[in-house]
Amino acid sequence: MNKPKVLITGASGLIGGITFGNLSHKYEFTALNRSYVSEIPTLQADITDLDSIMPAFENIDIVLHMSNYTKDVINWDEHFNVGILGTRNVYEASRLNGVKRVVLGSTGDTMTGYEMEYPYGELAAGEYDKVKGPWEMITEEHPTRPKSIYGACKVFCEALGHFYSDRYDISVLCIRLGGVLAEDKPNLRRQYPGFLSQQDCLQMIDLCLSAPESIRFDVFHASSNNKYAWRDTSRAKDILGWNPIGSSDNHLIDDKGGWHQVLEGDQKLNRIPGMKKEII
Repeated sequence: MNKPKVLITGASGLIGGITFGNLSHKYEFTALNRSYVSEIPTLQADITDLDSIMPAFENIDIVLHMSNYTKDVINWDEHFNVGILGTRNVYEASRLNGVKRVVLGSTGDTMTGYEMEYPYGELAAGEYDKVKGPWEMITEEHPTRPKSIYGACKVFCEALGHFYSDRYDISVLCIRLGGVLAEDKPNLRRQYPGFLSQQDCLQMIDLCLSAPESIRFDVFHASSNNKYAWRDTSRAKDILGWNPIGSSDNHLIDDKGGWHQVLEGDQKLNRIPGMKKEII
């Protein structure tokens, strides 16, 4: 049986590398990237140029769109060019080449504006003693509320995906990714609620790539089993069968600024010296 052909945009990034490095037994990967990716066939092109990226979409079944601009949080021009224009080009090239599905790497930052209110701001700041009782979990049904240009652009990209799904019958699945980190553990308290382990991220991507064709459009929150999470992930669990196993609770920072790792089972604490006190 032939493996589905999956094009990854932004394949040189952390999530792109995790994906083709672990799922090549299930999918035939190629890359669309500005820099060369030696591990898989790559078309080097600028995502803002529709004509130049078109060849990458020929004979592709699924696109995993992970290309982002995240360097400068206030550089509107770059966010517009890469985030909005680039994503429009991905959808359009997919449409013109008969791609069946686009999996959009969206972001939990589409919802982080809720951190301006109690108790989500206190959870993000690590002020857990100020949070009384259980809190309402924010679902995909709540209004989007970005706190950055990057998050606002992703809101648009999700909406544009819904348009392409309705108008051109392309399946578009949007993953509101939590914090996927190179060291696979949180470094700051504010990363505790939205931490997404690499393994949980990989499982989510795999499930979206292989989801039934009957799922034409959907949006899924994705973060690991974190004690202080406030974005509800039950939709992905119910619809896709996602079963996250990671947790930021296994990695704690104490009040004195030392790094503690909570070991599963006996819950012993091992300090890693030399860590500077976190600034919140």
